[in-house]
Amino acid sequence: MDWGKVIFIFFSLGSLTSTAGFLWDPNVVILFIALALNLISTTLKIGVKKQLASELLASSLVADFHLIPAFIFLQVFNNLSVSYVLIIGALLANIFSLALMLVESAKSVDSDY
Repeated sequence: MDWGKVIFIFFSLGSLTSTAGFLWDPNVVILFIALALNLISTTLKIGVKKQLASELLASSLVADFHLIPAFIFLQVFNNLSVSYVLIIGALLANIFSLALMLVESAKSVDSDY
């Protein structure tokens, strides 16, 4: 078992699920957790030398650039509607990132045989 891959996917899935959790219960703590997990996930994607590494990092950065303003709009301006729009964008970027991880995993399994 590749523990580096486990940790990498753990933080990516944690970001996705906590972002979706915010849509269920709009709470600033949940949004902060989603932001923190996504920033950790982005940090883990820096320096990865795989075929789709650029796409993975770009999708994670897109999610960061949606979550950071969403947190600011909710915490500072108390504007839930703008936060929702930004969170949906981050959720879509995280889903795209997860799809890329699945494609990358399928490619690595094919190359093992």
